[in-house]
Amino acid sequence: MARVAILGATGAVGRTMLEVLEERDLPIDELVLLASERSAGTKVQFKGEELQVQAVSADSFDGIDVAIFSAGATRSREWAPVAVAAGATVVDNSSAFRMQADVPLVVADVNPHAIRGHAGVIANPNCSTMQLMPVLRPVRDAVGLERITVATYQAVSGTGQAAIDALRAEAADVLAGNDNPEPRQYPKAIAFDVLPVAGSFSGDQGYTDEELKLVHESRKILDLPDLRVSAMCTRVPVINGHSEAVWLETREPLSASAFRTLLEAEPGITVLDDAETMTYPTARQATGKDGIFVGRIREDLGCPNGLACWVVGDNLRKGAASNAVDIAELLLAH
Repeated sequence: MARVAILGATGAVGRTMLEVLEERDLPIDELVLLASERSAGTKVQFKGEELQVQAVSADSFDGIDVAIFSAGATRSREWAPVAVAAGATVVDNSSAFRMQADVPLVVADVNPHAIRGHAGVIANPNCSTMQLMPVLRPVRDAVGLERITVATYQAVSGTGQAAIDALRAEAADVLAGNDNPEPRQYPKAIAFDVLPVAGSFSGDQGYTDEELKLVHESRKILDLPDLRVSAMCTRVPVINGHSEAVWLETREPLSASAFRTLLEAEPGITVLDDAETMTYPTARQATGKDGIFVGRIREDLGCPNGLACWVVGDNLRKGAASNAVDIAELLLAH
């Protein structure tokens, strides 16, 4: 049996991690919940018991085997070295360590072997990257990948509970007759609109950090450093569940039917794709589920070795919490 800690236990992803842990049968002897001073004392139900959230401190990780972090990059940089020094292995959900050469960036059903190279910290990729990787891995293995182009339609839950509250409040304003609601979370109001920016602009090339994460993280996870990746990340007025329009250019030809067969063989992927019955996945369908849902599978008319599809996932579960728990399970098994 092992001792596991969650830092950021009261946040949206942290609470989802608790839900996933409760559904799994991990060999955990004790679960320690950690957060900021502001959230300390919060009571959380877990497997019929009431656990109290503790304020993170220098001795919080003494005796901890696995520490799952979901408290943002700043806190991860502050507390991960403390946890590792105490003997814990950190599974970090922030962007703090993802691109460090000595930190494995792991999607449990894509590159689980990478955890063997950790030096105390294992990184969880960004949610948009996470749900795409299981779709790309079987294609890479079968025919090779030359290029991917992705347009994301990201739910506001990726920004946190405040963004969910803001969307609801702005939507209420519009429904009450105010066509120009006051922006409450983003630079522009998002209710009944689409924002062509998700994340913050990074550098002088016009890309956001969300877009650059898709570029660099995909290359690292798939072990394809020269993979050509184009990304456009948007924010949409959806509470939960990220959607992605994806175009692939393969090294060798792959038909749409063969692509569909590859995906149907993957245990974590559900194919919902029937034009005659208007069957395709939506963000609402994906919410609350660990799997990835794929539809609109077709050959790209503009590229000789091209394919296109629609990929949907719950950004809080599959995009963050479930993968972190999967990694913890791999660690505890060893």
